[in-house]
Amino acid sequence: MRTITLSRIITAVVFFCAQTVIAQTYPSKPVKVVVAFSAGGATDSFARQLATRLQEVMGQPFIVENKVGANGNIGSDFVAKAAPDGYTLLLQDLGTFTSGPALYPNMPFDPLKDFTPITLLIGSPYALAVTPSLPVNSVQELITYAKDNPKLFNYAILGNGSASHLAGLDLSTRANTPFTFVAYKGGAPALTDVVAGQAQALSIAMLSTYPFVKSGKLKLLGVMSKERLSFLPDVPTVAESGFPGFVAGQWQALYAPKGLPKDILEKLRAESVRFVNSPEMKKRLADQGAQVIASTPDELARFVSEEKAKYAKFVKDHNIKAE
Repeated sequence: MRTITLSRIITAVVFFCAQTVIAQTYPSKPVKVVVAFSAGGATDSFARQLATRLQEVMGQPFIVENKVGANGNIGSDFVAKAAPDGYTLLLQDLGTFTSGPALYPNMPFDPLKDFTPITLLIGSPYALAVTPSLPVNSVQELITYAKDNPKLFNYAILGNGSASHLAGLDLSTRANTPFTFVAYKGGAPALTDVVAGQAQALSIAMLSTYPFVKSGKLKLLGVMSKERLSFLPDVPTVAESGFPGFVAGQWQALYAPKGLPKDILEKLRAESVRFVNSPEMKKRLADQGAQVIASTPDELARFVSEEKAKYAKFVKDHNIKAE
């Protein structure tokens, strides 16, 4: 018995020492940061900024790789099946983990069981924006236009069943006005078509939308946040424009495959949180309509669980089917 006990102690000590050495030397080779959406969108843009910072402080390349398809499921599944050694990470738009399970009952992964949550980093409310030529200047005017011109009004979404689709459908339902939804494979092509007038409206994260608003390429009618944004005090929320309680947005979080060593997790979390909390980054994000959250792993897991339950009810109530 003493021999067995001693053996277990030695094994535990060796394991602890090995994990410590791994964490101290991590990373010793390039790290892949998977984005499950197209290049040019809000998640991709933020991932590239984060990867650049992690590369600077950790001394190894952090390479963003876009694996697009099925509303984020393809890239997410790739990470779920990767080795939990810290060399494959996922910068995730949480819509895949919250609304996805309700839309894809046969998902090849479980968002709550097959990943190691590292930290929820930022959140960005959706912006309701339209092509500048559209003769509307408020949310209510947009609803009236859509009701009076059903054949001329198209609402761009980032895939059927995506968070942007659910936000648009929620607005359409509350307004009792059917929208014609046009699905795109990412924020960049959707924005391009709305700017060009091929589609007339969209609601995606301020991180993606606001640069086009500032340049005059899009007209901002409202923001889908609880309160008006401090740097856009004259732009009303959708909630105060006749739809009380209406809130929709996008959240970016960092994940790894299940089983990531705790020391590596803490190292990645500490550097990522330090990055978003830097004065320069906080100002940059605030100017774009995003806020820093910087959660613990447990807080991130709890947030996803709660949002997942909320979207499950919404999808069921509206009988929404994925593409």
